Amino acid sequence: MVQKYQSPVRIYKYPFELVMAAYEKRFPTCPQIPVFLGSEVLRESRSPDGAVHVVERSCRLRVEAPRLLRKIAGVEHVVFVQRNVLNWRERTLLIEAHNETFASRVVVNENCSYTVHPENEEWTCFEQSASLDIRSFFGFESALEKIAMKQYTANVKRGKEVIEHYLNELISQGTSHIPRWTPAPVREEDARSQAGPRDAGSLQADRPSSTPVPAPETVLTEGDKLDADYIQRYLGHLTPVQESCLIQLRHWLQETHKGKIPKDEHILRFLRARDFHLDKAREMLCQSLSWRKQHQVDLLLQTWQPPALLEEFYAGGWHYQDIDGRPLYILRLGHMDTKGLMKAVGEETLLKHVLSVNEEGQKRCEGNTKQFGRPISSWTCLVDLEGLNMRHLWRPGVKALLRMIEVVEDNYPETLGRLLIVRAPRVFPVLWTLISPFINENTRQKFLIYSGSNYQGPGGLVDYLDKEVIPDFLGGECVCNVPEGGLVPKSLYLTEEEQEHTDQLRQWRETYQSASVLRGAPHEVAVEILEGESVITWDFDILRGDVVFSLYHSKQMPQPGRQEPGARAGGQLMDKGWVLGVDYSRVEAPLVCREGESIQWQMHSPPGNAACTLPGVEDVLTALHSPGPKCKLLYYYEVLASEDFRGSMSSLESCTSGFSQLSATTSSSSGQSHSSPLVSR
Repeated sequence: MVQKYQSPVRIYKYPFELVMAAYEKRFPTCPQIPVFLGSEVLRESRSPDGAVHVVERSCRLRVEAPRLLRKIAGVEHVVFVQRNVLNWRERTLLIEAHNETFASRVVVNENCSYTVHPENEEWTCFEQSASLDIRSFFGFESALEKIAMKQYTANVKRGKEVIEHYLNELISQGTSHIPRWTPAPVREEDARSQAGPRDAGSLQADRPSSTPVPAPETVLTEGDKLDADYIQRYLGHLTPVQESCLIQLRHWLQETHKGKIPKDEHILRFLRARDFHLDKAREMLCQSLSWRKQHQVDLLLQTWQPPALLEEFYAGGWHYQDIDGRPLYILRLGHMDTKGLMKAVGEETLLKHVLSVNEEGQKRCEGNTKQFGRPISSWTCLVDLEGLNMRHLWRPGVKALLRMIEVVEDNYPETLGRLLIVRAPRVFPVLWTLISPFINENTRQKFLIYSGSNYQGPGGLVDYLDKEVIPDFLGGECVCNVPEGGLVPKSLYLTEEEQEHTDQLRQWRETYQSASVLRGAPHEVAVEILEGESVITWDFDILRGDVVFSLYHSKQMPQPGRQEPGARAGGQLMDKGWVLGVDYSRVEAPLVCREGESIQWQMHSPPGNAACTLPGVEDVLTALHSPGPKCKLLYYYEVLASEDFRGSMSSLESCTSGFSQLSATTSSSSGQSHSSPLVSR
């Protein structure tokens, strides 16, 4: 595979003639570049008028490689041939170089150019590109490639410093201006002898340079040329290889992409998300551009107006910036009725709102970059989990959250600079177990999680936010205008017809199982627990009638008689001959669930098998005062394996600060039966 390198345009704020004088000081030796052992001129020529000077040199470079590799190769230095064409009339220097050593095994080509800045003739531009093709090298191809690229990029960085060193040396010696080249006066007889047909190339050479086209803000002379100073100012410090990847990907987009080219900071995010692997970043970016075009995301900020219900009950909003200048977004998730919002506006509307937040975040990053005079490409999110409970584990809500995470990870990579989670309750590890596998590892490393009041004081929010912007509801003095959220009234829910239109009901039915419970005919579900310390979660929606939820534990799986082998649910499973307290035991007191209620429940299980029973109304006839002959409900259950749960706890502890109290509490409760139901209407 051929490795390629392309530099941004580097600018010397000195005239071309002075830069050339500094460049010539690099030869025949250059102490400032230790690997450059010396050079000798092989051939040299000048045009009759002295405007063009061609020099061909042989340059020796020391091999900086492990001793074993040098011994196998049998060389301590390599030879490159360099050809320089200096045109004083056009004020350009074109450099071509290739390796002479191991030319049959390794092919290295380099092209450089010094030209006059198109908008300021007193400045000089430098560009550099190279390619490396290792065909064979004694079985050390991969090692040689890494060594060569490392050494080359180091020399690229050093090259500009050397030119600036010699420029300063010239100025300190009193040479701050060198006159431009002018043709020598030609005698009349010489002019007549040289008169005659001239080729188009020579005529073109005598013409003045064409007037440069004004460049856009982010480019220098052509659409694919980025200014190194611009990169430093607006994109931040990049290594030479990272700069090259950015320029190559940008150039590829300009040649192949139809439509709006993404901004440089957006392209850079995709490169960072794929560790500057050019092909992987290109694939990810292309998929995202297709997605943006399909959903018209570029127009979202101009066209999206959130419904009034979202503005009132969606507990999130922008709030100044963090201590590093990143825009700060606050989300009071614990106060937000995610189930109510989904039933009132639908999943697609919520997703569109989340996308608008991300689009606004990118816009604010650009504004803060200009305001603070340094690159800011990501924002900080502060999530308050006070009030988080089992209601937030409603399965369609969790699935919608996972979908939003996937969309954001795929299309807004590297936009989250830091995630601060405060007042995390004991139920949070269960939610974390469900969602953490879908969060990129690089993103997880940016999480800081605090339980209780651990976010207060040193090591807490004051390390990341100025005291003046800490919200009042977290003990700060700053008034926060983020909506407080709250329960969405059922009167605002979409009708069944509207939900059918948005395809929500079908999606929810795919998640849930339905059951009809008749008087005297309990509906039982057997849940096999393969290991202790697992976490069992249930989710019920009572559509009609009332029902009682009971939980039992048995050391043996109920045998349902004629039921098909492997069947898990339906009808009465428990043997009528079983005796309570002997063959099975009650884990929890019966829970009465009323019509219209939604119940979310979790329990740290004991080892063995557990059977959860939804008995018929007849069993609790006296308590419910003859509520009716039939109940209909939707239910869902899931067993979180102890290994997964422990793994989620480990990942929490690895990315948290002040989270030990919550971690210890949750871990200690996992060894015993513990349940926490939540009922919401």
